[in-house]
Formats: sequence, structure tokens, C-alpha cells
Amino acid sequence: MKCIIVTASVHHGNTKKIVDAIAKEFDVDIVDATSVKEKDLTEYDLIGFASGVYGFNLHKAIIEFATKNLPDNKKIFLISTSAMNKDFSQSFMDAIATKNPTVAGKFSCHGYNTFGPFKLVGGTSKGHPDEKDIANAIDFYKEMIKY
Repeated sequence: MKCIIVTASVHHGNTKKIVDAIAKEFDVDIVDATSVKEKDLTEYDLIGFASGVYGFNLHKAIIEFATKNLPDNKKIFLISTSAMNKDFSQSFMDAIATKNPTVAGKFSCHGYNTFGPFKLVGGTSKGHPDEKDIANAIDFYKEMIKY
């Protein structure tokens, strides 16, 4: 199975830690959507989108990349890191709905956050993603490649 993960990790590198750990264990291509705007994804069997959460949404570069490059009817998965560890993927899913993707799964975990007023208190979710978060992400990816 040929897999790629499209990522945007710009605040503290939380999402990058997760994606790098997966790439260390598995043969997966990585593309940074904040610097690469176009890529032919037709050859991939599984496409992951990994992002921190910015203003209750996945990074705008991920949304723009997917709307421009995601082929129709592809199998995808999502990875996100945020201070609140919630699913913030709805705007992303709405943006790619016409591409009719099959969502194999979604993974989220806490990520260190010092945005806005959180900086005044030293941030939230310090130390995350931690080793347990990373191990859970690797287990999640193992399930994705079985799907």
C-alpha cells in the first residue's frame, strides 16, 4: 500500500512529532502543505492529512492543499493535535465533500499550546504530544494501513 501524509505543523511542531514518529516506523511519504502547494496524489492508496488546530479548524494550508490536490474517491485519514483534544475536522470535511473521500479514521491528541491568552499562563497541554500520544498515533496508523 502506498501512503502519503500531508502535514501542517507550524506552532510548536506538535503534529510534526506525530508524523515523524509514524515515518520512522513505516514507509510513508511526507509533504508539508505550508511549503508545497501542488502534488499529484493519484498514485497513493491512502492519504493522510495531519494538522494542528488553528482557530478551531485544521490549518488553512491543509484545507487548500486537499481541495486542490485530493483526487476523487480516495481513502483518507486525519491526524490532529490541539490543546482541547477534540475533533475539529468538520470544516475540512465540508471543503472536500465533493471529492467523495472514504474516511478510514481520525486521530487526535493533545498538543502544547501557547496561543493568545494561554501564553500568559505558560501554555496548556505541556509536554504533549508525549510518548503515550505518539505510541497511540503509531497504533492508529497501523490500523489505517490494514483498512
